Amino acid sequence: MPAQGPKFDCDDAKSLWRKDRDHLIHPFVHFPSFAKDGALIISEGKGAYVFDAEGNRYLDGIAGMWCVNIGHGNTELAETMAEQAKQLAYFNTFVDTTNPPAAELAAKLAELAPTRLNRVFFDTGGSAANDTIARTIHFYFNRLGKYTKKKFISRKDAYHGSSYLSMALTGKEDDHEGFDLPADLVHYVSCPNPYRRTPGMTIEQYCDQLIDEFEAKIVELGPDNVAAFFAEPILGAGGVIVPPPGYHRRTQEVCRRYDVLYVSDEVVTGFGRLGQMLASEPLFDVTPDVITCAKGLTSGYIPLGASIFSDEIFEVISEPKPGADNYNHGFTYSGHPICCAVALKNIEIIERDRICEHVQEVGPYFEKRLAQLDTLPLVGDVRGSHFMLCVENVANKQTKELLPEAVGIGKRISDHCEKRGLIVRPIGHLNVISPPLTLTRDEIDELVEILGSSIEATADDLVREGIQID
Repeated sequence: MPAQGPKFDCDDAKSLWRKDRDHLIHPFVHFPSFAKDGALIISEGKGAYVFDAEGNRYLDGIAGMWCVNIGHGNTELAETMAEQAKQLAYFNTFVDTTNPPAAELAAKLAELAPTRLNRVFFDTGGSAANDTIARTIHFYFNRLGKYTKKKFISRKDAYHGSSYLSMALTGKEDDHEGFDLPADLVHYVSCPNPYRRTPGMTIEQYCDQLIDEFEAKIVELGPDNVAAFFAEPILGAGGVIVPPPGYHRRTQEVCRRYDVLYVSDEVVTGFGRLGQMLASEPLFDVTPDVITCAKGLTSGYIPLGASIFSDEIFEVISEPKPGADNYNHGFTYSGHPICCAVALKNIEIIERDRICEHVQEVGPYFEKRLAQLDTLPLVGDVRGSHFMLCVENVANKQTKELLPEAVGIGKRISDHCEKRGLIVRPIGHLNVISPPLTLTRDEIDELVEILGSSIEATADDLVREGIQID
């Protein structure tokens, strides 16, 4: 059972559970199971651990949701929020007003980004940031008189957000179920998943195939119609997919050849998760035209996203044109002073405490320890990089056949983890691990041991139920 910590009064905890079940619509909720089981009430966090309303302690294996990079309960960030709220809680950044934190943060992000990315637009999160980019790219090509360049290319299993437009950029078919998408706006190429490549194909041949497919898609749609390619450096919610070496550099080369902009979605990979503030250039040898970020930008303490544009894009969209000088896009909370102050302090902490260096040092140990689970039943693939990892569960380790969806294998494993004091994220047949970046080697060992015993317990359950696994 999880260790014990602070707890609510029993009646209060039950009341919270009922209020949540009866009134709160959760993101990506499975309605039948939620109506039956409700939600686990997380009421407190400290360091790498969170506590539920009954006082049970859990190792946070998902950093809230990819984002609590510096850990829970950081008093410096809490004090920064309070001080900024006392000084200036809010004022708009529309047209001709700004605030000190917004100006300072924009300059800091320009400093952290690749050399030619110096213009920053503040959003309210990752979905809004990708919406901003899509609208601005259309605006950019309109200003150039290239009015047909409207289509976007994304990838199957990509995740770029949950608004109407960013969900169209998302390539996870299950997330589209029952909802509408804008017609003929976004087109998809294959997920660059080496584990699922054709048997006998080398990784180099696989990369060649992906690049050929990408170029063929641009040619099929017509280069004059394709505006941009959206790509996460490592696909996150689609299964922590690390593309083959050279993939990103080569896709950018194709983009340059056909006048297609390259958008790097670093909502998950930014601010230390891979041991770099921004990973596109140092780790993947690509200098995007735009970078989006959110989540780790504030370590999830307050909502904030940012779109970092190249100088070339800014020069085009800002060039004076008679009767068309306005950039008619923005949000009430763009450049919110509290959010920007928190982001500045968060970046200061990451730099001061050498958190990226810690991830560079400890990340390979994390990868090695997790890889030891590949001998367990159900485990088909263990993949990822540094503090962005995933276990793919299969029915047959040789054929890579999946268990029936109704088995709910990822959720079964995460339920066993929860009983043992660990929270991991189930996504279909996957279990995703993305803890706070402060995790120590001992905490990594704890995480891997609990996950391993939970996988074994789940395999035992399936055998007792007569479900075949090989």
